Amino acid sequence: MKQMPDSSGYFGKFGGRFVPETLINIISELEEAYKSFCSSDESKAELKTLLEDYAGRATPLYFAKNLSAEAGCGIYLKREDLLHTGAHKINNALGQILLARHMGKTRIIAETGAGQHGVATATVCALMGLECVIYMGELDVRRQAPNVKRMELLGARVVPVTSGSKTLKDAMNEAIRDWVENCRNTYYLIGTVGSAHPFPMIVRDFQKIIGEEALAQFHAKKGKLPDYAVACIGGGSNAAGLFYPMINSSIKLIGVEAGGRSDAEGDHCCSLTLGRPGILHGNLTYLLQNVEGQIIEGHSISAGLDYPGVGPEHSYWKDEKLVDYVSCSDSEALEALKRVTKLEGIIPALESSHAIGYVLNNRELFAGSDIIINLSGRGDKDLGIIFNEVKQ
Repeated sequence: MKQMPDSSGYFGKFGGRFVPETLINIISELEEAYKSFCSSDESKAELKTLLEDYAGRATPLYFAKNLSAEAGCGIYLKREDLLHTGAHKINNALGQILLARHMGKTRIIAETGAGQHGVATATVCALMGLECVIYMGELDVRRQAPNVKRMELLGARVVPVTSGSKTLKDAMNEAIRDWVENCRNTYYLIGTVGSAHPFPMIVRDFQKIIGEEALAQFHAKKGKLPDYAVACIGGGSNAAGLFYPMINSSIKLIGVEAGGRSDAEGDHCCSLTLGRPGILHGNLTYLLQNVEGQIIEGHSISAGLDYPGVGPEHSYWKDEKLVDYVSCSDSEALEALKRVTKLEGIIPALESSHAIGYVLNNRELFAGSDIIINLSGRGDKDLGIIFNEVKQ
């Protein structure tokens, strides 16, 4: 398998670097700084220490005995929800804050949907004593209020974005505008495997520890490879982290997108299963768009999956048939969350519940198999949404 991305930032025909001229030199500087960072034994050792002693790695690979008995297969949950800040986002945030410091940047900006990346970014900025500004769609500010309070307590300034759908796409737009205006002293700590090269590669590299650990842990338990690995897909960082070390193995990889309200036509966030290639936020990838190429606003019960695009490496994996991409509806995800909570005493994030929901709703496919599911975050942040849906 060829090294991906190539020197121009492409995964096959996807990816690239579609940015304003103002940012070309800044992105080139970022690429060179990342190469320097990766070749520094001191930087790698500091990141390893922080991941272990501060974030709480390695996370367990938990055999969900009760859930497995109900589903008729062996379900192993990769417990990223047990990390500091409650999700996989801290892996990438720690890596990039060290990279920002390596570059001499003094101000950090980020976008967030469900708020977990915002919390992780605010956390590492507090740790390093750096100014932090988080852009978040006004709709997400309301439905993820606990995470907004956490960010503010950590010292970040949360900027509600009132344009467009008032969700993650629009927060990313505003973050990019800020970066263009303040690129000399500002580092854009992006949360997903998207945007212009080298960001998709950087985020994937900082998240691949999920899959590396999971493979070693599963082999220690069972002496073999799992049959399946399953993860939810929004922008795609948690799935890329799980899948990347497993690509071209015998493991069947399944990415689960947000199917939204199953009774509402077009009300979903299925960029890979229903979208087509286009350019958004600096890269060529699969997008939800109309015949004129205008972005279609999607919907998901989960703020973290509410994005009309996906990371370009996922688009490459789709076209190369290296990963199967499917969907799970709001109601199926909510029901999966309830089953995991009642059977295992674990409240998963609504994002992760889409991956679990797909497995529970396709029991014949998975019967007798061993499956790793990435439990990318915990569901505390979603309690308001969950109880509101139950009332309805």
